[in-house]
Amino acid sequence: MSNICNKKNEKTIKIGIVGYGHLGKGIEKCLAHFPDMQLIAIFTRRDPESLSSQSRVEPFDRINEFKRDIDVLILAGSSQDIPALAPSLIADFNTVDCFDNHDKIAVYFKKMDDIAQAHNKVAIVSTGWDPGLFSIQRMLMEAMLPNANTYTFWGPGLSQGHSDIVRRVDGVKYGIQYTIPSDKMMEKIRAGQKVDYTLATAHRREVYIVLEEKVDAIKITKEIQEFPVYFAPYQTSVHIISEAEFFANHQGMPHGGRVLRQGETTDNNKATYEFSLKFDHNPEITASISLAFARAVHRLYTEGIFGAKTVLDIPLRYLSLRDHDDMLEHLI
Repeated sequence: MSNICNKKNEKTIKIGIVGYGHLGKGIEKCLAHFPDMQLIAIFTRRDPESLSSQSRVEPFDRINEFKRDIDVLILAGSSQDIPALAPSLIADFNTVDCFDNHDKIAVYFKKMDDIAQAHNKVAIVSTGWDPGLFSIQRMLMEAMLPNANTYTFWGPGLSQGHSDIVRRVDGVKYGIQYTIPSDKMMEKIRAGQKVDYTLATAHRREVYIVLEEKVDAIKITKEIQEFPVYFAPYQTSVHIISEAEFFANHQGMPHGGRVLRQGETTDNNKATYEFSLKFDHNPEITASISLAFARAVHRLYTEGIFGAKTVLDIPLRYLSLRDHDDMLEHLI
């Protein structure tokens, strides 16, 4: 285990969590590994008594009573909920979220920035591993290898956002989605070969659902396969399974992925930069990344640097528990 100590003269960062699904539970658990943070409360729209948590749980409609008690609010809802929820909170709280709809991040960022600037708050949007860590790697790769092409591959693993979309389809009782990358395409890139890369050609989607009684399986399958951005135009297979099979074989949450950039430093001198992640529990890695960026939010706010930020806007040292001398000794 790490023996990194809290930076000198920095107070404990008081954390609030909005939502108690897989990500909210992951944040609650992972806080044990962040010694400079303390969980103040979890906020939920469900009956607080129904949550099996040992932490303080409050109804969401009481959240504004905690304005002075919470340094950073981490939004653990889905990307379907965050664009409506986050703007209503940023006037009163510093926030971190994992909004992952890449096509809509720019518009969402601008809305959050306007409100945060007006109220002297800080919002770091779209943290996680992609967008998030992969975004940082794509930027570094382009800066260092300008004469090259970047390729992103997700999986194999469970996608929380896509699974959430599946579960929202009327008639689906339980559902899960796995993203499967093309191993053949990755090998060609590593070998320096040209590929016909698009997100849709580089991945396929495998969906497993349990249906409610007396529903139209063909209609539900079509609705999932034609859902914009998330499933269309990917090759998407929908498998209808029993409840017993679902609980026996689809309860894990592994995921991961790779970013590759392949090109040349000069003529005939090839270079490949590859970054990969692999983890057993998708919500917990996302939770840990969110907590590191919550540390950055608190430091930005303390220094009076307000507004919305992305992971590309944050000095890396703001994420670390180490002080500068410790970084020089152990990380440089």
